[in-house]
Amino acid sequence: MQSSLLGDDDLPDAAALAAAVAHRGTPGQFDELRGALTAGGAAAALAPLWQRFFDTLGADGWGDLRARQLRVQQRVREDGATYNVYAEPRESNRPWPLELLPFIVSAEDWAVIEQGVQQRAKLLELTLADIYGPQTLLRDALLPPPLVFAHPQYLRPVHGLWPRGNTHLHIAAFDLARTPEGGFTVLAQRLQAPSGLGYLLENRLIIGPQLHEEFAALRVQRIASSFRSLLDGLMRASPAGERSRIVLLTPGPLNETYFEQVFLARYLGVTLVEGSDLTVRGNRLYLKTLHGLERVHVLLRRVDDEFLDPLELRPDSALGVPGLLQALRAGELVMANAPGAGFLESLGLSAFWPAVAQRLLERDLLLPAPTTWWCGEAAVWAAQRDTLADFIVVPTFPSSGIEAQVVAQLDADERAALQARIDANPAAYTLLQPLRPSETPVWADGQLWPRAAVMRVYALADGSGGWQVLPGALTRVAGRDEASHDPLLSMQHGSASVDTWVIASGAVDPSSLLPQPLSAAELQGWHRTVSSRAAENLFWLGRYTERAENSVRLAKVMLEALPEASAPVMRLLDALARHHGLVGPAVPAPWQSLRLFERALVHGLGLRGELTSVSFNLRALRDCAQALRERLSPEHWKLIHEVGDHFEHHLAAVLEEGEGHAPAPDVLGVLARAATHLAAITGAQTDRMTRDDGWRLLSVGRQIERLDMLSHALAVAFEHGVQDADDGFAVILALFDSTITYRAQFQARREVMPLLHLLVFDTDNPRSLAWVARTMRDRLRKLARQDAGWVDQVSAELPMPEHWALERLAESPAALIEALRDCSVAARELSDEIGRHLFVHVVSPERTVWQ
Repeated sequence: MQSSLLGDDDLPDAAALAAAVAHRGTPGQFDELRGALTAGGAAAALAPLWQRFFDTLGADGWGDLRARQLRVQQRVREDGATYNVYAEPRESNRPWPLELLPFIVSAEDWAVIEQGVQQRAKLLELTLADIYGPQTLLRDALLPPPLVFAHPQYLRPVHGLWPRGNTHLHIAAFDLARTPEGGFTVLAQRLQAPSGLGYLLENRLIIGPQLHEEFAALRVQRIASSFRSLLDGLMRASPAGERSRIVLLTPGPLNETYFEQVFLARYLGVTLVEGSDLTVRGNRLYLKTLHGLERVHVLLRRVDDEFLDPLELRPDSALGVPGLLQALRAGELVMANAPGAGFLESLGLSAFWPAVAQRLLERDLLLPAPTTWWCGEAAVWAAQRDTLADFIVVPTFPSSGIEAQVVAQLDADERAALQARIDANPAAYTLLQPLRPSETPVWADGQLWPRAAVMRVYALADGSGGWQVLPGALTRVAGRDEASHDPLLSMQHGSASVDTWVIASGAVDPSSLLPQPLSAAELQGWHRTVSSRAAENLFWLGRYTERAENSVRLAKVMLEALPEASAPVMRLLDALARHHGLVGPAVPAPWQSLRLFERALVHGLGLRGELTSVSFNLRALRDCAQALRERLSPEHWKLIHEVGDHFEHHLAAVLEEGEGHAPAPDVLGVLARAATHLAAITGAQTDRMTRDDGWRLLSVGRQIERLDMLSHALAVAFEHGVQDADDGFAVILALFDSTITYRAQFQARREVMPLLHLLVFDTDNPRSLAWVARTMRDRLRKLARQDAGWVDQVSAELPMPEHWALERLAESPAALIEALRDCSVAARELSDEIGRHLFVHVVSPERTVWQ
């Protein structure tokens, strides 16, 4: 190895390198890297904390920044961290944008932020108690009644509702920015269901190991104790105390921040649920599980207020739980946060907070806010109308269709049109003083770029009337030109994120949310709770996996057999294609026009809108998996996510190459790749999933689909007498995916009795009806072991092919066909009964397993 000609003293200094490659910030904005306002003249020296950061990093660390950035991106992909952008197609989940360098806050600055955020959180809690109670702030005109009562998130059903512990807010989020003078200002507050805590955790867990020496050298405060305090506070308020079941209510996989909801639920050790998982009975909230109803005492939520209860709020909501507000009134539930706080997020209220603070706290606000003017006051709009170009126009109310606009960027006609719109409805608009947030360094391509930064800081209630401010933040940084167009740096508009390091003023908190070791006694009878929604998704994951395999195999068999098919086989394949929806009813039969039949078959494979197409089944499989991301390994999820995309891409390619009429060999290649992909998914489900009750239900779903399809196919085959034709015999074996097995056992025999033995009676063949039915019964017994009566009832109605008389069925096709038809019907009826008993919980008597 060639040694360096430079001594250690000659190596370039990382801090000097950073200063040399750092681009100058925007004049008039605070530069976090240098700890000073960006102005003309020579650049200032690095701020002390950044100097220490780069000194610890060293020249070797500087040279490794690109590799570390790549490791960050790789970890984001491995974790499946995404942020869904509503304007983009549903399938295009955007990877979570995370930069390498942190946003650093000194202990002195954090003390100011902490006190100011605690004060604001207390003020908002008192305001909610007044607005939904005596309303003195409205009576004394400290808050304008039109701003409150006209807001769609002021909830009249909540008036007089006093949450358990008299606490409306448990989590309050504040968007802060550093001003050019070096202080901090409050840009916005999020109180309904504040997002970002999961992403904050993800940022810390990814960036911390990449910069662990710098993290330790700067004595960055840890964040676990804040989450522990939140959970402790919720349990103090709960009717069940430390025995409380806590769940996190999510809007579902299509929500923009679904990943962080999954991540946060895992970290806190709580159950992630959707509205359909819950039910209110007798003013109490319950979780629907495979084994009955389990009491829920604390509800963390990420569903907005109006969707929480379709009985009292938005009646078309499918995201909430009927009766949820009544459970709150009865004091049987703690909700974080209680509904009704959304109106306080309006920027139209910003100018009124100083006076409200004087009334409720008898103190001035410690953290100021930018100047705002609510245009609903006639005198305000009249005074500011001619100076409109000096402001950013923002909507007063959400969902009004009004977008934030930097007026100075509009031309004269656009400005005049905006003035006219405000004249027509002034209360819907608020004027905001332009923002100039500080700029933090972002490393890219060996250089440091200044990017505008906004911190989201979280105040967490401790359950005793106090607030703890989490020592960190979800900090958003702008793209190169984004800050001028989106002053609040929304993730929806392309901002990235950085970890936020708060320097400890004393000892670094060693707290951890890692669970305590379990004892042998606690592990006795341990099982994972499976919600009814997760169970239903697992059930259909199994069914769609099997259904996709069956449709791919059926299409493959048809394309291979049709060109040389005998008349009975042609009639069989036509009947199966129409039964499974692979061709439409208007398509001519293959003996009428083989070419048109084949074209219709190939064309139908990729139709997304057809419920029976291969493409639809693969997409349905992915949708089920999307709702189960927390239960699937990254490899399993990747296989499912890719199979549909690859199938559609390759099929479209061969169709395009054939100008819409792809040759059968090319299509067979596409189907073969899909079959291989699905076999890998089956392997992941069989060998990579914990065999708990959820997995058993997945297996039952697969067996129901297999029993229905195979018994029907065999019945139709014998109805058409194809077993007596050489090509028909081969087609039957191919449909059962048992060709190689038959050859190994019976060589070249073309006899009905060994055929039926293998496909119906052989309990060692996973494709035989006997194996499928027996496996289904075994899975059901273990699945519903706490409800033996129901298991016995449904098992008694299932067929038992292993007990059929082989010789009689081989000699009597009619008896065989009748038995096979009964198998198919029994499979579909079992599916309906499982849905009623295990998923819906409305037909059977109430089964409560935990109060």
